[in-house]
Amino acid sequence: MIRILLADDERGIAEGVGFLLLNAPNPLAKEGIEIVGIAEDGEEGIALTKELDPDLIISDVRMPVLDGLEMIERLNEETKQRPIPVKYIMLSGYAEFEYARQAIRLGVRSYICKPVEEEELYGAVRSLCLEIEKERGISVTSSVLQFEYDGFCINILDTPGHQDFSEDTYRTLMAADSAVMVIDGSKGVEAQTRKLFKVCVMRHIPIFTFINKMDRDANDTFDLLDEIEKELGIATCPVNWPIGSGKNFKGVYDRNTKEVMTFSDTLKGTKEGTEKHIAADDPALIEEIGQDAYDKLMEEIELLDGASAEFDMDLVTKGQLSPVFFGSALTNFGVETFLQHFLKMTYSPLPRKADIGEIDPFDEHFSAFVFKIQANMNKAHRDRIAFMRICSGKFTAGMEVTHVQGGNKKIKLSQPQQMMAQERHIVDEAYAGDIIGVFDPGIFSIGDTLTTAKPFQFEGIPTFAPEHFARVRQVDTMKRKQFMKGMQQIAQEGAIQIFQEYNMGMEEVIVGVVGVLQFDVLKYRLENEYNVEIRMDNLPYEHIRWIENEEIDMDKLVGTSDMKKIQDLKGRPLLLFVNAWSVGMVLDRNEGLVLSEFGRE
Repeated sequence: MIRILLADDERGIAEGVGFLLLNAPNPLAKEGIEIVGIAEDGEEGIALTKELDPDLIISDVRMPVLDGLEMIERLNEETKQRPIPVKYIMLSGYAEFEYARQAIRLGVRSYICKPVEEEELYGAVRSLCLEIEKERGISVTSSVLQFEYDGFCINILDTPGHQDFSEDTYRTLMAADSAVMVIDGSKGVEAQTRKLFKVCVMRHIPIFTFINKMDRDANDTFDLLDEIEKELGIATCPVNWPIGSGKNFKGVYDRNTKEVMTFSDTLKGTKEGTEKHIAADDPALIEEIGQDAYDKLMEEIELLDGASAEFDMDLVTKGQLSPVFFGSALTNFGVETFLQHFLKMTYSPLPRKADIGEIDPFDEHFSAFVFKIQANMNKAHRDRIAFMRICSGKFTAGMEVTHVQGGNKKIKLSQPQQMMAQERHIVDEAYAGDIIGVFDPGIFSIGDTLTTAKPFQFEGIPTFAPEHFARVRQVDTMKRKQFMKGMQQIAQEGAIQIFQEYNMGMEEVIVGVVGVLQFDVLKYRLENEYNVEIRMDNLPYEHIRWIENEEIDMDKLVGTSDMKKIQDLKGRPLLLFVNAWSVGMVLDRNEGLVLSEFGRE
């Protein structure tokens, strides 16, 4: 949730801006924006900032008592210790250069002249919201990291939580052996969680639940568990139990050890928290958490012991029972406890399906598949990394493997590396279950198989149908080369899908995405990574179908008025439709035509 404070001495204007934002036709406005307050002068703006802790301030320039520029100058000084700086947008009826110059000096990100154009305001807010979320650590693309803990090697595939990035998430899940479902304690089960859960069920992988943000006001704990069970159809078994939430969050009770681990406020990460372990029957516990919290804990534990599902490791393994943990990732409380229990409950890497049957992870032959490609991870070197999941055997640096989709060509995997946050290190060896990244000169695609055994192919990774389409072109025609490079590299990562008009070149590029926020990410990345400004024209199409018949003559295909013939970058034919009923009509008009909602990499 992005918290926005409005500052304008004309309250009607501020309320109008708030109305525009809350009713904007974009997902950030509908799902991720909250207007926390309105200030009518600069002094009130400073006071409300201290009280309400906004992420973004939209302010007028000229206000009584203290103007907008003076307010921002003081706030910059008073909030400089804040982990994520407050962002500013200025709205002004004055277009004087001096105001704009001062605003830029103070770090104002957008200077918008009144009367405010809706699209300009939406664009400025969307851009800053995306920036704030990335600074918070929201994933807009899947990321990989590896670390060792207590003798275990752990590979984490962090996937986007926003529904608009679901395709990348689904694809990454194909490389996972278990899933950790992180649920916001104040929001409960969100739409994206339901979708991801279905993929986990389809793959029969164990699901562990971590209910996060308990240091903020959360829903009733029993209601949260009930929602998980009803919405996702999986039984839950709390391993620990929270004591309060928000300002009243005291810690968690471990049901196995019957100990309470207390929570101390870290003041939004500015100081390190301290933990205490106190037995539930120790009189010191009442003194630590208070009588009311103790009485409520005892009552809830009694109810929990009588009503919750018994822990059954066999059901956890089958993905039919989810162990539940509570904590706060921001303050790092409860995370290590979760990790310790997770390592006790998880298993060795699972076998993988291939066209020759299941591949045993303990097979002596090396095999792996590419599930993700990421460009520009190191902006200084403009590199391109192909991430692969090792499915069997042992990997050694410089080993020669067969690239099956590359015509069974023998290649050496160069610069093998593993990740830890932004740091990476070269690896000499890796084993089944590990995730490694290798330098990609442009030869790999998502779904590619690499092996030292007789060539075979792992099961293909699904290509999910885009739901939104736009025609994209660069503003500066002299930057055609950068534009095409950026588009192709971002498409190869799986973030977008690129198509072109049938029997036409790349003069007209059609982009398909699962969620409209991906358009904003595409625009942001092209501008910041490739220095290319683009224009997008939305297209009315909502349905796409892959043509399965290789023998179909596209020129003789009988279509409908709302149908468009396109092809992907590999020249495979596809059809776009405005209406779903047109799909059936085209099938009726073309005997033997086979259409699919999913493609395969």
